[in-house]
Amino acid sequence: MIQHPAILALMTASLIVSGLLLYAGWFGMQILRNWDLTSGSELQLQLERRTYLIATIMSYALLFQSISLFLYLYTADGLHILFTGAMCAAGTLQVNSYGYPTLIMKLINCLLAGCWLIVNHADTKGYDYPLIKPKYFLLLGLVLLVLAETVLQFNYFLHLKGDLITSCCGSLFGSDKPSIAGELAGLPYRIMRPLFFSTMVVLFCCGIRLYLKGTGGYLYAVVSAFAFLVSLAALISFIGLYYYELPTHHCPFCILQKEYGYIGYLLYATLLGGMISGSSIGLLMPFRTRPSLAPFLPRLQQRLILVSLTCYLLFTALVSYRMLTANFRLGG
Repeated sequence: MIQHPAILALMTASLIVSGLLLYAGWFGMQILRNWDLTSGSELQLQLERRTYLIATIMSYALLFQSISLFLYLYTADGLHILFTGAMCAAGTLQVNSYGYPTLIMKLINCLLAGCWLIVNHADTKGYDYPLIKPKYFLLLGLVLLVLAETVLQFNYFLHLKGDLITSCCGSLFGSDKPSIAGELAGLPYRIMRPLFFSTMVVLFCCGIRLYLKGTGGYLYAVVSAFAFLVSLAALISFIGLYYYELPTHHCPFCILQKEYGYIGYLLYATLLGGMISGSSIGLLMPFRTRPSLAPFLPRLQQRLILVSLTCYLLFTALVSYRMLTANFRLGG
């Protein structure tokens, strides 16, 4: 099992990214301890020269880290044919106790990596490295999380056995199951459907206000995160039913398959894009008054607002179109 090409690619890439992050983390500790832009010491000059190289390397490493979430899901879905009982990635991830923890860590790291890339981009626009310490402090936390993810992923793949029997997604995401997945599947659509659409309306109102007036950045970041969570819950609760056209099939992984046009990848990508860009607006709010960023940061935040709103609008449009055109209706 470990010799599967996709598994080898993921494990090799994780080792490379982890190694790069460890080096960047060690450099980040030097930055946090010794950075002093007013100093003309040799150490300060070395730090200034190396920070551009480190930032560039980290940009590519964290970009792959973000993409690896989808590669992991694609690999898990492709492996389901090897396990008795599995119908999609849901069953493959259930084969051992490391599958879902790895997925959760990849999701968290994808979000944080995206935010770090935006913070790093903002830092490069200031002539005095205005975000150098905040971004390396964030990077140190990301290093620990990526290392934890790598360990979990290695354990998951190393403990895969082809003769194991696993659970199908219908069993895992049954609305009568006493689990988190079961609780999400059991959320009543009469509550979740209006909650989902009303959340999107509030999000768009907050986004337009922030774009036009430049106020409410923290509020938009919070609403964006809430919209992300509500959308995931809605996807399991009722949105997926319209794609499957089955009243009891709540799996969030089957929509990643060819049978459904791989639409799940687009849906999840739009949610992640909306969440990352929306949350980054809040992260950048404390630095709007920095002199070196003042001419640039408001424009960057406006672009992030447009990206976030576009992503959430696309997600809402896709699911609304499916709800209107599917040969399936909830509640008759």
